Amino acid sequence: MTCKKMFSRGWFCAMLGILLLIGNSAFSQRSVTNYVKKYKPTAIRIMNETGIPASVIMGVAMLESGMGTSKNAKYLHNHFGIVGRNTLHKQKGVAYRSRYKEFANAEASFDYFANMVSKKKWFSSLKGNTEYKLWLKHMNHAGYSSAGHEWVKRVTSMISRYKLYKLDEQMAYTGS
Repeated sequence: MTCKKMFSRGWFCAMLGILLLIGNSAFSQRSVTNYVKKYKPTAIRIMNETGIPASVIMGVAMLESGMGTSKNAKYLHNHFGIVGRNTLHKQKGVAYRSRYKEFANAEASFDYFANMVSKKKWFSSLKGNTEYKLWLKHMNHAGYSSAGHEWVKRVTSMISRYKLYKLDEQMAYTGS
């Protein structure tokens, strides 16, 4: 039964729709806030150890893990869409199969991502640089994501929308 059939006034249905939209938006904002609060210390630690901007670390993690809600993030602790082995097929009660790498915890996933990025040839010329768009450009050219420029746009949007670039102000990397 549709809303209009249940209630003869169209304004009620419109108000109900608006309330649902506001509720979903509030939930979405809360999940963003929770995700950032939870993983910001890890991203800042990695930034200060490696010179990779925390905005890049968080932006990629947020996009690739759906703010920690994806099955890969939940079951595999994989926040970066990193392909590799997992033991899901051995776990009872898990009907999810994946080609993505399993990590002991989310922090291990973050560390693996940083290690993977730090092995790229262009890394030494960028470490300590907080220009996130330049990092994303190099990651894209190195083939980090098969989505290419669309991936860059989405990560850039995450960084801009949630002001993740402010995390980079805490850069204390001195290089070595």
